[in-house]
Amino acid sequence: MTDKFSALEIARNAAIEDSGNSKFVGELVSIDQEDERIATYLFESSLPGYGGWRWAVTIIKVDDAAPATIADVVLLPGTESLVAPEWIPYKERLEPGDVGVGDIVPTSADDLRLVPGFEALPGDEELVLAEQIELGLGRARVLSIVGRDAASKRWYEGDRGPNTPIAQYAPLPCHGCGFFIPITGSLRSAFGVCANALSPEDARVVSVDHGCGAHSQALIVPE
Repeated sequence: MTDKFSALEIARNAAIEDSGNSKFVGELVSIDQEDERIATYLFESSLPGYGGWRWAVTIIKVDDAAPATIADVVLLPGTESLVAPEWIPYKERLEPGDVGVGDIVPTSADDLRLVPGFEALPGDEELVLAEQIELGLGRARVLSIVGRDAASKRWYEGDRGPNTPIAQYAPLPCHGCGFFIPITGSLRSAFGVCANALSPEDARVVSVDHGCGAHSQALIVPE
C-alpha cells in the first residue's frame, strides 16, 4: 500500500480520537486513493459489538504543497459484519392479532383503503337518509374500492370462507341459515354475521357459502 499523502499517523490518530481509546483501532487494512486529492485509510475495528467493521478516515490535500487534512472519520461495516436489518415501516410489519389493549395503530392520510366520506356518493344520485348513512356520510373517511376488495378477498380466502374443512362438511351453506344476518353495504351479497351461540363462527363475519354443522336447517326429525 502506497501512502502518497504520508498521512498514515494522522489518519490513525484521528481514528483513535474518534473511538476514545487506542485499543479500539487495529491494523491498517488499506489505503484507497479515490483521486489525486482524496484518500481513505481503513483500519480494523476492535470496538465491542462492531466485529468486522472498519474505521474509515478520509484525508484530503488541496494541492501538493498543502498539508494533509482530515475530512471525515466514520465506522463502516465490512463484508462479514453484523449489521441491523433493513428498516421496515411499522404498518408493513403489523399482522392480525398484533394490536392489543391500549395499542394505537394510526392510518396514514394517503391510505389507499380509505376515501373521504363525500366521495362515497355515486355520482349525482339523490339518496334518502338511510342510504346516506350506509355510504358513510358523516364519517371523515370510508372504505375505498381498494379497501373493500382487500377485505372481501381476505375474508373469503380466510377461515370463514367456503374452502375450509368445516364449510365443506357442513350440511348447507350459511346463506340459507336462520342464524345468518346479512350485512349492509356493497358486500351484503357476499357476507353476513353468524348469530348462533352454538356455532364456532358466532359473532363473526362469514361468507354466504361458508357453513358449519350448526345450520338451522339441520333438523332433528321426530320418529
